[in-house]
This record gives sequence, structure tokens and C-alpha cells, in this order.
Amino acid sequence: MSAEIRIYYEDTDAGGVVYHANYLGYLERGRTEFLRDRGVSVRELADAGCIFPVVRIEIDYRAPAVLDDLLRVETEVVRAGKSSFTLRQRIVKIADSKVLVEASVTLACVRPGMKARRLPLELLNAIDSGS
Repeated sequence: MSAEIRIYYEDTDAGGVVYHANYLGYLERGRTEFLRDRGVSVRELADAGCIFPVVRIEIDYRAPAVLDDLLRVETEVVRAGKSSFTLRQRIVKIADSKVLVEASVTLACVRPGMKARRLPLELLNAIDSGS
């Protein structure tokens, strides 16, 4: 599954390239769209008391994106446990298919107050069908 991101002036730094921390937001959008594509609403899960903080991220920056680039955020499931899951994500420049960023992101399922809880069956079914 993938989501598209356009780079605007506000995304860039003084050197004219995307500021490194902005990629974290692009990855977040990619994860949200990945779940939405499978019929899972992050908002509905949050309303039901399931919050998904990032507990681990490994990220490799391979090449920069610049103003007006169109990017694709690709997301796939690597692992699903009892109360967490790990996704592999890539950000690719659409014009030439160049991989700009590769990341492994682990999210935990917690209740408000940050107490761990099991992944909801709805989510498990959705990410299992997406792997």
C-alpha cells in the first residue's frame, strides 16, 4: 500500500532540501493511510481507548527530496505481536523510483495513561490481510 506526498516550500530547510524530521510525519501519514485502506480508522481506535505510540524507529536517509517532488510512502507489515506491531516503510521519489528513506517502525497498543493492551482483533485482521 502506498500514499503520495507532495513537497512544499514549508517542508524544506535552508539548504533547499526536506528537513530530516519532516520524514517522520510523512511516515505517519503513510501508516494512517495503510490502515485506512484496510478499513481501520485510527480515530475510531483512539476513541475506543487504543492509542499507538511509536516505541522504536530505525531510519536510513538515502537521498534528499526537494521542493515540488512527488513522493510515495510504501508500508508493509513485518510483524504483529500481542500488543505491538512493526512496519517496514519506504519513501520513494515517484519521478525516478529512487528510494529516499527506509524505516522500520514499531508501534505499541496502549490505553490512555500508557498502559499496554492487546491489539484489537479488528486491527490484527486488517494488518494480517495486508502483509
